[in-house]
Amino acid sequence: MRDDPLFMVMAVAMIAVVAILLFGIGSFAKGGEFNKKYANKAMRWRIGAQAVAVVLIVLFVLLRRGG
Repeated sequence: MRDDPLFMVMAVAMIAVVAILLFGIGSFAKGGEFNKKYANKAMRWRIGAQAVAVVLIVLFVLLRRGG
């Protein structure tokens, strides 16, 4: 499975979601002006990254099970 390029792209997308989520949690924890400036942007980035990751996961499952 590690040799599969689609699996690698899917894994990178999931890691990106986690990284953006951690950035958002960190900005909430920091609070103040930084949180006001980047909180909504971080949530939008995360939602977009999650959408891409979900599409890639579904595509991976469909292609690898023969459907």
